[in-house]
Amino acid sequence: MSSISCSSFFLCLALIFSSSFLGGQSRQLEEEEALRQQQADRVVQLPGQPTVSFRQYSGYVTVNESHGRALFYWLLEATSDVDKKPLLLWLNGGPGCSSIGFGAVEELGPFLMQKGVPELRLNEHSWNKGKNNFLYLTESIVCTPLALLKCYQWYIDCPCQIAEANLLFLESPVGVGFSYTNTSSDIQALGDKITAEDAYIFLVNWFKRFPQFKSHDFYISGESYAGHYVPQLSEKIFDENKQASKDDYINFKGFMIGNALLDDDTDQTGMIDYAWDHAVISDRVYKDVKTKCNFRIEPATAACNSALSEYFAVYRIIDMYSLYAPVCVNQNLSGTYNRKHFRVEGAAPKLFSQFSGWHQQPAGYDPCVSYYSEVYFNRPDVQQALHANVTKIAYNWTHCSDVITKWNDAPATVLPTLHKLINGGIRIWVFSGDTDGRIPVTSTRYSLNKLGLKTIQEWTPWYDHQQVGGWTIEFEGLTFVTVRGAGHQVPTFAPRQARQLVSHFLANQQLPHSAF
Repeated sequence: MSSISCSSFFLCLALIFSSSFLGGQSRQLEEEEALRQQQADRVVQLPGQPTVSFRQYSGYVTVNESHGRALFYWLLEATSDVDKKPLLLWLNGGPGCSSIGFGAVEELGPFLMQKGVPELRLNEHSWNKGKNNFLYLTESIVCTPLALLKCYQWYIDCPCQIAEANLLFLESPVGVGFSYTNTSSDIQALGDKITAEDAYIFLVNWFKRFPQFKSHDFYISGESYAGHYVPQLSEKIFDENKQASKDDYINFKGFMIGNALLDDDTDQTGMIDYAWDHAVISDRVYKDVKTKCNFRIEPATAACNSALSEYFAVYRIIDMYSLYAPVCVNQNLSGTYNRKHFRVEGAAPKLFSQFSGWHQQPAGYDPCVSYYSEVYFNRPDVQQALHANVTKIAYNWTHCSDVITKWNDAPATVLPTLHKLINGGIRIWVFSGDTDGRIPVTSTRYSLNKLGLKTIQEWTPWYDHQQVGGWTIEFEGLTFVTVRGAGHQVPTFAPRQARQLVSHFLANQQLPHSAF
């Protein structure tokens, strides 16, 4: 009160009352505006969508007023107890690929894309879908007196609620999906740094639009090049929180990344070793790459490029993203997703990016599913329902951006960022589908070994019901999990196991080490 000079006691009271009244009125106006914006973003029902009881919202959040940069989001609330569930942001990588096209409708969202009518079906293993552990238990174990010990062990190993969160999908950076800029030069200025900065501004502004989520625990997850996006955004939040006002503070708890690009040297070395070990390439090709390429040195020699060309040639006939999955050979499609087509996904690691095989489009159980998604999200009625493409962008929606042709900054490793966040007490899990040839489990193990972390619990199996779901090792400050039989997009290939994985991550519990 020292800043207010009062000539009388009553004048001071009047000034205090007036300031309090105006402040309260201002907050009320902000709350009313946030509610108005929320209602404007409310999605009633998408074309071809099954009826659901949870709420969904989508639209734009401006991240730079002067340039006209805005990022597109899609929020799908939890199926129950929305106010008690954490908020999970999902990011796909690329750089330049859509979290809406991949994560939301082909991996972990409540709707999955399919061919025909209806176009969307419910995802039994969606990450926004809660399930009581007693009901989950009865699916796999009959708790007779003889099985009480097993039932008790299951209860100890598993959280009381299985996998549920409010899901937030973001198309980032501008130029991806429906996200746009009114300043064309922005597209040529993209890189890791501006992507993290814009995503942070998005979150600050998004929480102002949805203040009811401010108090929720906040987590980030993603895959592939999100191995850069997620740690860098996490670091940005971590640093900004140290000086952020109460209004801008984000209740950030941790992140989980899958088949993640972490370190160019070990990632590339692991790709070659994995391909040889899984009988994808011959001894001769393996020897040529190992003797002629040094992944620590750029640019590559002509001999190295020649050897890598032979290595990538194999992935023209099989799916790099899942070695044992079929490729799309449907001759009735337009050719966008046939087996011979490769589309640009990104620029890292720098040496491998010059080969078309590095840019192959990931698929799933239905290897043609991304074709259906691309048709769906370019429909005017779908865009209208999502409040998308309001500025009439000059190009079509695509899974991976055709307009992003330059990526200006990408560190060769994010391992120092992981070290920093581990030391800062941020919860970190890394997972890996073990049939992925793009960023294989071998690469991730090499990269994590570089961190030099102390082992807390040795390599051990974890269980999905009666079967081994994969293996896990707990380091000091980081947990690593493999998922058996899953490709690059783990929730696509192993949806139940992926849901179990995120359940335990959010609950900060170990995965079950015995069958149940």
